Amino acid sequence: MQQKHFCERKALRFKHFSRKGYALFSVMGREVLIGTLSVATLSHAKAEGISVNTEATGDSLQRSELKLDEVVVTGSRAPLTLAESAKIVSVITREDIHRAAAESINDILKLATGVDVRQRGGFGIQTDISVRGGNFDQITILLNGVNISSPHTGHLSADFPVSPEDIERIEVLEGPAARVYGTSAFNGVINIVTVSGQAPSLGRAGGGAIHLSSGQYGYANGNASLVKSFGSTHHQLSGGYTRTDGATPNSYFTSSRLFYHGSAQIGNSATLSGQLGYSYKPYAANTFYGASSTDQWESNERLMAALNADIKVGNVHLAPQLYWNRWFDHYQWHKDNPAGENFHKVDSKGASLNAWFSSSIGKTSLGLEVRGESIKSTKLGKPMAEPDWEKTGGHDAEADKLYKYKDTRTNISAFLEHDILLRDWTFSLGLLANMNDGLDTRWRVYPGIDISYRPTEAWKLYASWNMALRMPTFTDLYYSGANIEGNSNLKPEKTTDYQLGAQYRAKGFMAEAQLFYSHKTDMIDWVTYSDTSTGQSDGIFHSVNFELANKGFELNLNLLPQELWSESCPLRKVSAKYSYINEDSEYDVTVISSKYAMDYLRHKVVVSADGRLWKRLNLSLSWRWQDRVGRDNPSYALTDARLSWDAPKWSVYFDTSNLFNKKYCDYATIPQPGLWCRIGAKFKFGL
Repeated sequence: MQQKHFCERKALRFKHFSRKGYALFSVMGREVLIGTLSVATLSHAKAEGISVNTEATGDSLQRSELKLDEVVVTGSRAPLTLAESAKIVSVITREDIHRAAAESINDILKLATGVDVRQRGGFGIQTDISVRGGNFDQITILLNGVNISSPHTGHLSADFPVSPEDIERIEVLEGPAARVYGTSAFNGVINIVTVSGQAPSLGRAGGGAIHLSSGQYGYANGNASLVKSFGSTHHQLSGGYTRTDGATPNSYFTSSRLFYHGSAQIGNSATLSGQLGYSYKPYAANTFYGASSTDQWESNERLMAALNADIKVGNVHLAPQLYWNRWFDHYQWHKDNPAGENFHKVDSKGASLNAWFSSSIGKTSLGLEVRGESIKSTKLGKPMAEPDWEKTGGHDAEADKLYKYKDTRTNISAFLEHDILLRDWTFSLGLLANMNDGLDTRWRVYPGIDISYRPTEAWKLYASWNMALRMPTFTDLYYSGANIEGNSNLKPEKTTDYQLGAQYRAKGFMAEAQLFYSHKTDMIDWVTYSDTSTGQSDGIFHSVNFELANKGFELNLNLLPQELWSESCPLRKVSAKYSYINEDSEYDVTVISSKYAMDYLRHKVVVSADGRLWKRLNLSLSWRWQDRVGRDNPSYALTDARLSWDAPKWSVYFDTSNLFNKKYCDYATIPQPGLWCRIGAKFKFGL
């Protein structure tokens, strides 16, 4: 990519966009929020007429001024242009991540409008991520397009083997996406895309980065990454370690991670890519699962592997995928006390094939996925015969502890979708046919339709209707303890979702509004309820099905002053985001208290600003206000800040989380850290 002075800038016309399977907006037919995109997001694009100067300032946001005339993306399950696509995917770019005062992926996701991030410990040591009033079990989390969600419990889905420095962008889709990712994409999809060997910021030959940081409460963090190209192959390798004594009682943790991602171009018609990941996190879990134990402890270990291909055979494009995830979970109600101790080993493995082709009537795609899920446990599942008992595994295995319970299930999904493309309209129609032998062997169909209308270049209107299903997790079905009881007869959750939206994009300004309504049946919650005969509660949380009506709206406003005036303007970006949700629940029992459904996030406001104070001295501020329904959930507002000196090859920064030292809880009984200060340095080098 040749670079010239900014005053020689030409119109930017893209001829091709990444068709790799791991790009969410490459496989889902969704519109990218250009107002938040830096050119770093377009790292796989081939362009004509590019004339930019990035070395002068080291600031990739200046490149966002370039006009995107014709961007062609692989849309839906087949490729669509940005103008033709029917939905919106919010993109958190590499530049957004760099500016945010965040040391974990979970903290970065707090800035997304419709995403609810509830932490039990600092820096994402255990985090529940949900979308639009749902819970942590109702979204699909992807790493480079590979499903890494846990069928055991969504508490563990957000254990990532990557660090923020490894990420090129995070893509967030709100609403059901069953037509693309099957039944696990019940309420939304989050896709984390890592840096590739082709990242322009690293040069043609590749490079590396080192990130070191330290702070209060014994906090220390180190991460190193290497990105390198060899001919037609590209490789990324990273590893990191984080530890802290904890800012609240009994909240210490350590976290180790290792990740590899590589790709190879084979001739002109095939690309092969793969990834491997490992993470291990032991941590103190003060009152994480119950207020009566202040010395709980847990460790989570995960391994993952995946292989993808993108092959063109004549007029047909094929995208096969193989993947495997394994989790080891070790939990203690009281540290070093065998009473209330659990060991779990969980596997998910899958194989899928997506194919698409063009014809005179549009673009047609077909797909098939087979996903197997299993658990072996000292507590969860169906009893195993004694000869089949198995020693516990993983880093924290104990020879005298045995897996005595297990369960398995196979999920088969078939996809069909067709896109009709007109001058100002796009109609995307499709369906998912699904069978899960954990339920029965009957096939069920979940259809959907997305429509977009483009009356002018600045305006886009869209509407959608989609259905989806989610199977209960193994925890929903089997977990039991002193005050909690699972239900092996739970029905799968079902939703019918409607969305209306509009987007306006002009020079220096972008606005987006969305309305949504969903009717959900057989939803799963953990509740205490009163007995119909005595009117008294047994004090136990039971997993039950209930009915739910969910409605709300979101508004996103972005101002880009450098587009309005010039790159010399010190203010780069100002954004304001608001989301509102209201839910009506109907249970078959008289509910006294609820763990999840009755404490959803009703109001969320995020205001952020990013600019240059002097030369390379930059300041980023974000203010977030949340108001949650339910008992013992007072609203709170937090301010985070980052002051940094950013040079092209290095930067140093000072972060403050919870700048005004507010007392707050994401969960009522688990206090979160107050003011937490950190200093850090990042270094980049070429190869």
